[in-house]
Formats: sequence, structure tokens, C-alpha cells
Amino acid sequence: MGLRASSVLVVLLCVSASSCQREEGGKQATSTTGKDSNESAVAAPGAAKLELFVMSQCPYGVQVVNAAAEAKKTLGSALDLQIQFIGDGAPGNFNSLHGPNEVKGDLVQVCAFKHAPTRALGMITCQNKDPKQVAENWRDCAKQAGMDVAELDKCANGDEGQKLLAASFAEAKKRGASGSPTMFMAGQPYEGGRKPRDFVRAACGASKGSKPEACAKIPVPPKVSAVFLSDKRCDQCDITRLEPRLRSELGGLVVEHVDYGTDEGKALYKELAAADSSFKFLPAVLLGPEVAQDKDGYQTLEHYLHPVGNYMELRLGGQWDPTAEICGNDTDDDGNGKADCQDDGCKNFLGCRPTKAKKLDLFVMSQCPYGAKAMIAAKEFSDHFKGNVALDVHFIGNVQGDQLSSLHGPAEVDEDVRERCAIEHYSKDNQFLRYLSCRSRDYKNPEWKPCAQEAGIDADVIQKCFDGDGKKLVTESFAFAESLNIGASPTFVVNNKRDFNAITASQIQQEYCKDNPSLAACKDTIAEPAMPAGAAAQQPAGQCN
Repeated sequence: MGLRASSVLVVLLCVSASSCQREEGGKQATSTTGKDSNESAVAAPGAAKLELFVMSQCPYGVQVVNAAAEAKKTLGSALDLQIQFIGDGAPGNFNSLHGPNEVKGDLVQVCAFKHAPTRALGMITCQNKDPKQVAENWRDCAKQAGMDVAELDKCANGDEGQKLLAASFAEAKKRGASGSPTMFMAGQPYEGGRKPRDFVRAACGASKGSKPEACAKIPVPPKVSAVFLSDKRCDQCDITRLEPRLRSELGGLVVEHVDYGTDEGKALYKELAAADSSFKFLPAVLLGPEVAQDKDGYQTLEHYLHPVGNYMELRLGGQWDPTAEICGNDTDDDGNGKADCQDDGCKNFLGCRPTKAKKLDLFVMSQCPYGAKAMIAAKEFSDHFKGNVALDVHFIGNVQGDQLSSLHGPAEVDEDVRERCAIEHYSKDNQFLRYLSCRSRDYKNPEWKPCAQEAGIDADVIQKCFDGDGKKLVTESFAFAESLNIGASPTFVVNNKRDFNAITASQIQQEYCKDNPSLAACKDTIAEPAMPAGAAAQQPAGQCN
């Protein structure tokens, strides 16, 4: 078993993914108020250069922009702060992960950097109080920052804004920035802390000019010891990438990596299991009790910490039992005389499941952008293969007691329930796929009944199911995905045994036909969808997890 995303991993690790275009970005950002101050747009000689690549509606991008703005306010001209944007497409046809309104927010912000570089951050940090409204709230925020609203409007809605944003998207691609935020300090990737104090500390260290007084007053964060206990036999248990994210909360973090396969690792695991009977799964992050001395970091993490022996364990949602049978390695790992598929612990391992020809299962989150693409493609694939595929759709989420949750929030759970109800009541000829495909074309739209009408299904039937057994059906669906350790959307399973990822009908066909090669529909290749001008020749597959 592997590692499933939990709340703390979302907090510390979630990086929004996007395919990026590139050219040259906007001007550097500076002042956080409407008045020009020591936060000069012109950086002093030798100033540390902090570059942020963000999406204007990404909560993690918003977090670092706000923190960097505070650092800029502290350091003034000693910090050269520049902000670029992540997105895709060409002028007149831009797109970004969070939708058209994010593009509008990007446009007005890149124009602010061009036309009012000493006031741009004032407008943006004001907008960031409600980042979902960046397409509209900029006018009031620009006024508060003392900016020329008409000038910004002309830029954002004209050719100038299009060129500036194309340049910014292009610079992001050039620098390999696909996740918001992607950060560079002095030209090098920055994975340090994300609080104002962390940016100030890093900038003071990178500055090659005269350092402001603030650099002499930086508080030293308390040291916090941490043990990262994992198991190299587990492909999904690599938590090394968590270290820089955790250090962003605990600036004095000192990490020791321990593998279960070592004598030290086995002894530590045994000690923890003896101290707390609920301690079973890896990977585990174990913080020293001194973590409470870092007040800011502790406040952020406290909800996810619980005592285990002499440590505070950070709940990661790991599901790897190092003492259990490992399926598929030709070894009797648990010492019960049975290896791999002969062991009852492997009954849900895909490679041990019985083959079911012409079977295809799709596991998704209904509001995952990649899952939405896969559901649209699944309908096209199903139409092409007609009766030569038994297609089922399942949903990915979490169950705690009687509460359901999913990565993209309560609205996603509600849509999961409606879609599962459509599957339950309109399975004949895969009619439910018409509804799922329609909803996936505009998956953030709360109005679902027009798609029911388009699919020829009764909205009252769906609503009755939603109010009745729908939650139970989704609970069972979540549990099924959990039993197979499937947590990435989309994931396809072909013939009950092999998983793959795809987001176009042709990709699905290619994988499906590897296991069902004799089908006539395999000989008639499904064409790849036409791509917009300037886009990549083939859509890359991606997943939400």
C-alpha cells in the first residue's frame, strides 16, 4: 500500500500543475501601499533578486506574494522582487488552471507592474484578500493604491495586456515554472520558508550590496529535530520533497532520514508501535517536542500533530505497513509461508485480481481538470467501442465517520453524488456518460440540471437519489478506490488488472487494445482532438492526487 493525500499534505505539498507558454515577463513589483516609499521600483546595486512565478487565483501563489510583499516592505530597495505568471495559450486565447477569471486577474496584474510599478503590490495584496474575485475586485483595489483605473483597464483589455501576459507566460515556461508558486532567489531555485521572515532572511543572505538594518534584526528560528521514517521498498513513500515545504513552516528544522530496512529503522518502528498501538503505517514524520517553541510553525501544524512516544507525529495519511506482505516481489515478506498472490493480503493487488476481458474502470474526482478531460474522452471511447467494453466509473475521496470529503471541496462531493446517482439509474447503454461528459465540459458550474436534460435523464430522479441513497453509493465508491489504493484522478484499470493514465480517447484506446487486441474497434484508430493554434501537438496526461 502507498501514500494517499491528506489535509496536511495538501497544506504542505500541493502544487498546482499547468502547461506553460513563455516569452518575457512584466516589470518588477514593489510598493504595498498607495504611496511611493523606500520600497523603490529601482533595486539598489547588489540587491537580492526574488522571482515568483504564480497564478493569480492559486492559494499557494497568493500566500507567497503576500509574504514577499511584506519582505519587500521591510527591505525596500535591498530586495529586487519580480513577479511573473503561469498559464498557456497565445494572445486572444489564453488559459490558466483556475479558469478565465484567473487570466483576467493575470492581465490586470501584469499591466499594473508595467504602468504603476511602485504601487502594483498594493493593488495585488488588496485583491488577495479575496483571490477568487481578482477579475473584478481590481478596480477598487487600484483606487485604494492610488492608481489610474482607466489606464489599467485600457491595458488589460487591449493588445498591450495581451502582449505583456504572453511574455510573462513565456518566461514561466522558459524557467520551467509549471507549479504555482515557483520561486528563485539570486537565480537559484528557492524552496525555503514562505513567511515574510524567511524571505527577508534569504534575501539578506543573497544580497551582495549594503545590507539594510533589518538584516541585523532577523530572529533566529528555534531548532526543531525531525525524523523522516520511510521504507525504500515502497514506491510511493518518498517524502523527501516534504522537507523544504516543512522547513517553510519551521525555519530551524534539522532532519534525519531513517529507512525501515535498517536496524535503526526497525528499532524505531518497534518503539513507536509499542508506545502507541495506533501507530502502524509509513511514511512518518516525527518532530521533537521542541516544535512547540516555534510558535508560528506550531500554530500552523498543531491540528495535524499527535504525540507518539517521545515525538510529535505529523499525520501524513500513509498506508504502507512495512510488516505486511509486499505483493509482486516474489518474497514471503510477512513470514506466513505464502508469497505475493498466495497471501490474503494481496487479494486487492491489481496484479492478483482475476482477468475480466473487455472491462474498463475509471477512477476520478469530478472536479479535477484532468479527470474531467478523461470523462469526456471516456464517452468518445465508449461510443467508438459500442458494446465491446464494460465501462464503470468510480470516485476518489475520503470517508471519516459519516462525513465525505474530496480534494476540491464540498462542491466536488456533491457532484460525485449526482454523477454516481446517474450511473446507478441510467446504466443502460452507458447513458450516464452523456451526463458525466456534459458536466465535465464545465465542471465548476453549479447548474447541473441542463446537463441532465441534455443527457435525457430525469433531474427529479437524480435529486431524489441525491437526497436518499446517493451518499451511501459514493461512500462505497470511495471505499472501492481506497481498497485498490487508487488516489490519483484519473486512473483507468483495464481488464481488472492493469492501471494507466489517459485524458484523450485515443490514449484510452491505445492502452485498452494492448489487453484486448482482437477487437475490431482497435483497428480503427480514434483521431487525436484538434488542438488550438500555438498549443502542444498532444495533450499531456496529468493527475490530481
